[in-house]
Amino acid sequence: MAYQVCIDIGGTFTDCLVSNSKGEIAIFKSPTTPGEFEKGFINVLHVAAEGYGLSGADFMKEIDLVVHGSTVSTNALVERKTVKVGLILTAGHQDILVLREGPRKGAFQWRLNYPDPYVPRHLTKTVAGRIDARGRELAPLSLDDVRKAAAEFRGLGVEAIAVGLLWSVVNPAHELAVREILEKELPGIPVTLSHEINPMPREYKRIIAAAIDASINPIVRTYIEKLKTALDEEGFEGELLLANCVGGMMPLADMIRKPIYSVMSGPTLAPTAALALSDEPDIIVGDMGGTTFDVSALRDHQIIVTPDSMIHDDSLGIPKVDVRSVGAGGGSIAFVDEGGLLQVGPRSAGARPGPACYGQGGTEPTVTDANVVLGIVDPDYFLGGKMQLKRELAEAAVDKIAARLGVTREEAAYAIYTTSNHNMVAAIEEITVREGINPRDSFFVCGGGATAIHIAEMADILGLKRYMVPRFMAGLSAFGGLISDIRSEESAVLLTSDADFNVAGVNDALKRLKQAGNTFLAEAGVAAENRQFEFSFLGRYEYQSFEIEVPFEAKDGAVSESDLPTLVEAFHKMHERIYSIRADNDVVEFTAWKLRAIGKRSGQDIWQKNTLPDQNGPIDLKARRGIYQQESGRVETVPVYELAQLRAGAQLAGPCLVEAETFTAYLKDQHQGQIDRYGNLVVNIA
Repeated sequence: MAYQVCIDIGGTFTDCLVSNSKGEIAIFKSPTTPGEFEKGFINVLHVAAEGYGLSGADFMKEIDLVVHGSTVSTNALVERKTVKVGLILTAGHQDILVLREGPRKGAFQWRLNYPDPYVPRHLTKTVAGRIDARGRELAPLSLDDVRKAAAEFRGLGVEAIAVGLLWSVVNPAHELAVREILEKELPGIPVTLSHEINPMPREYKRIIAAAIDASINPIVRTYIEKLKTALDEEGFEGELLLANCVGGMMPLADMIRKPIYSVMSGPTLAPTAALALSDEPDIIVGDMGGTTFDVSALRDHQIIVTPDSMIHDDSLGIPKVDVRSVGAGGGSIAFVDEGGLLQVGPRSAGARPGPACYGQGGTEPTVTDANVVLGIVDPDYFLGGKMQLKRELAEAAVDKIAARLGVTREEAAYAIYTTSNHNMVAAIEEITVREGINPRDSFFVCGGGATAIHIAEMADILGLKRYMVPRFMAGLSAFGGLISDIRSEESAVLLTSDADFNVAGVNDALKRLKQAGNTFLAEAGVAAENRQFEFSFLGRYEYQSFEIEVPFEAKDGAVSESDLPTLVEAFHKMHERIYSIRADNDVVEFTAWKLRAIGKRSGQDIWQKNTLPDQNGPIDLKARRGIYQQESGRVETVPVYELAQLRAGAQLAGPCLVEAETFTAYLKDQHQGQIDRYGNLVVNIA
């Protein structure tokens, strides 16, 4: 039997979702191995092989495809453990990364320490030569300046180089010449060109993207090589794809060429999963793992892509699926601050040592410890009983908080629980209320191993009416990877306006974009009939400082003069939706054109063929368990159901617990649940 596998590495557990040729899906988990992620990758494959009763070698031979969401580049950036980068800029413009852009947010933050540039000044060199905005060479490139910069980089021990020259997006000749010289002067040192990694007119975003890409290039390349070697040693002969930050997959060669697209790629898979699981127009996706809570939103049943994601004080430069993260996971550590207030996170116990109840040396109280004390998590059924939790260690850890606050153990545990919930609610409001989305009108999809424990209280706080606990909630991102497309984004700069629309220039740009997209999909092995192309443009009103992205239809990959009113109206509508105003009489400028190349993979929808039979008769009760109820201030007994025993149409009424091998769902009073035909729990709040 052929298998397809997705592996998603989290802060505490590495998730592995396996689909077979019948559409049956199984989830497996193994502890993450920080610093040696490839070991955890192979470990979880062995756990899956054992689950199917196969040897590791036999299981590997049956795998056709492995897709993988990596955290290596994200961790390197967050922990500031990147390689030493040299930066080459146009003479007279050495402070592009110092000055950045004029900020659109934080208008009242008037006392800020000015952040250091991503590449230090002593590692930034300039070269003479100038291209203008129309691509004309005003001054020839100084080859001697390039050679001098290479010699200085050699002495400084630079490990990668980024090149960002003015208007290289219009005429890349100078950047290409710089790379040719650097490859001769510094063989083996990777060089990133700004016009290749992020072809857009804004110098800061183009150059910061090049600098970030260069700083993680050796790290990502090394990880991919280690991973490929480990899989080869295990006898894997199938295809390996890596998740990117635009919500799809890329072949290894493309990720090595553009490693910046691996940054924050894992969390982008959860909204991809939600897109497939529900037809609701507006969806909130919350993914609570061991270390963080990742939240994203879908608007009009479309994944939101943002051009303004940040890494510390710097823009990432490239577009990515809009996912916000806060330090609120199952391993988040609770403490009482100097003012006597309870805080939860962002510090996490991680995979090593983990929460106190894991019995691996952790002693500080975490959210998971609180859930054990509250009775929501059964210590004897964690990961389906494969991992025994120690209640006494959880109690000892929570007692520290109880002593500091002067409350009972259960009250302290609930305080940790509800504080974590409010931290996550704040993150949800950030991506909904502040972006013009009413959470009360949205459908919530739970992801991660812990979200279903917390969603009931969060739903009441937010005023949600409905939410879903997917059958594979604990591996929602991995499920998203299993069903995701192959995706890539291409862009081209061409400034025009509705006052004098350059139809020929636009069509030439769109033609080049489609050729690049076809080349990418062909190299990824996608047949012509499985290729799709989505177009958008970056537009603004004349004299505006920033653009917005607007999707549009391009029949046969081209536009005509008669399409201009449609393009302009699409811009007005998008501007009104984002900013609540439109200016119909203002000139609309088009600054850049984008294409998203999408390759459909075979077997992406096979999971929909594996449906549950209808529930006949009353549902079976698994057990009854006492959990602490804050409203009454005491432990009360509630029914417990096993998700695997429930069939399509089965109805549940809160308060109750629903257990699966990899998660527990807690339904409060007035929360009415029903199992859909795919085994997902859909909850309506009365």
